[in-house]
Amino acid sequence: MRIPRFAKVLVAFLAGVMLAQLLHACAPRSQAAEKTTLTIATVNNGDMVVMQGLSRKFEEANRNIQLRWVVLEENVLRQRTTTDVASQGGQFDVLTIGSYETPIWARRDWLRPLDLGADYDVNDLLKPIRQGLSNNGKLYAVPFYGESSMLYYRKDLFDKAGITVPEQPTYPQMREWASKIHNPANGVYGVCLRGKPGWGENMAFVSTLVNTYGGRWFDMKWQPTINTPAWKEAIAFYVDLLQKYGPPGASSNGFNENLALFSTGKCGMWVDATVAAGLLSNPKESRVYDKVGFARAPIEKYPNGSNWLWAWALAVPKTSKSPEAAQKFVAWATSKEYIQLVAKENSWVAVPPGTRTSTYENPNYRKAAPFADIVLRAIQSADITHPSAEPTPYKGVQYVDIPEFQAIGSSVGQTLAAALTNRTSVDQALQQSQRSTERFMKHTGYIE
Repeated sequence: MRIPRFAKVLVAFLAGVMLAQLLHACAPRSQAAEKTTLTIATVNNGDMVVMQGLSRKFEEANRNIQLRWVVLEENVLRQRTTTDVASQGGQFDVLTIGSYETPIWARRDWLRPLDLGADYDVNDLLKPIRQGLSNNGKLYAVPFYGESSMLYYRKDLFDKAGITVPEQPTYPQMREWASKIHNPANGVYGVCLRGKPGWGENMAFVSTLVNTYGGRWFDMKWQPTINTPAWKEAIAFYVDLLQKYGPPGASSNGFNENLALFSTGKCGMWVDATVAAGLLSNPKESRVYDKVGFARAPIEKYPNGSNWLWAWALAVPKTSKSPEAAQKFVAWATSKEYIQLVAKENSWVAVPPGTRTSTYENPNYRKAAPFADIVLRAIQSADITHPSAEPTPYKGVQYVDIPEFQAIGSSVGQTLAAALTNRTSVDQALQQSQRSTERFMKHTGYIE
């Protein structure tokens, strides 16, 4: 039977429609519709930037997960993440938080306890770091990198000045050395220290300085002790040192700013986080990679609390919409395999330090990192339970482990920054800090 031309066209059209419907029904749903998006809040430190770049490997291995990064300056990161978890906002699936926040937030039920699987090797994590990220024996965050603090110095400048650095330097020695190598006419400043206000910026360093001068934040009855002679001596030293031998605008310099100054040859000395050792020794990151000397963080009257203990860690908030995928990413970014990946892609000196025993046992790392033993000893010797020569009602070397410390530390940090720029005297700054902290402690019920 002859089929009319119109009928042929109609049959072909219907067949096409049916085929399209069939193919649509059989085809997998679009990858975009099925993908889980993890929003990760992190700090703009060098190791985190490396992680962001390498995370494409995680996405390639986990095609159903895509990562969205929110990279923030340290002070801003703390404000954003604290506000989000406290208000149950749910903006983030993975948080970059520290040793201070983790146990406090875990007690408030803001974080998920982590179950990273049998292959993760939790026991390989350095014990002081692991304990600092736990609450009631459960791990609530895992370290991306861990750190204490140490002294960096320019070996070429010290050799020229005839200075020999002992294994354990002191702050009076540091002042003397700064006076000898300070040469602003040639763009070299004697010493760089944190001056940017913030409980985790200038007050991280200042707290260790106060500790070793014999001071503490609170006595055993939670009375503030900021107006004591130990604080005055420490802060007077700090302000005088930076004003005489520091770079211009020191009150604006935090970790990243001082890292940039030292790595470009503008600092003769710098006391800061041990994590900078790898960055300063990396030819790709530092112009002075072959001129950097390393020593323990200086002390004054007492060794207690002169070197801090910290970890930048990854945690999953209770409000995460994709907690399983979030834990998968957290495990990947803090694993032994990730460290191997960084070594392969960027070199051994660039691997995240201060987290795993296996890193410090690796001959390739030890060969690339002459500072490894100093860093490991600083981390293992930091004692958060005895930060000062006198007993304290709190734990923490460069912070006080109470929720209120974020506000207290940042307020005092602002006042001390004003003293650094001569907007107020050291005495006035300490009296003002004492009064504001007393008011805060009364308001929050710690004291009457």
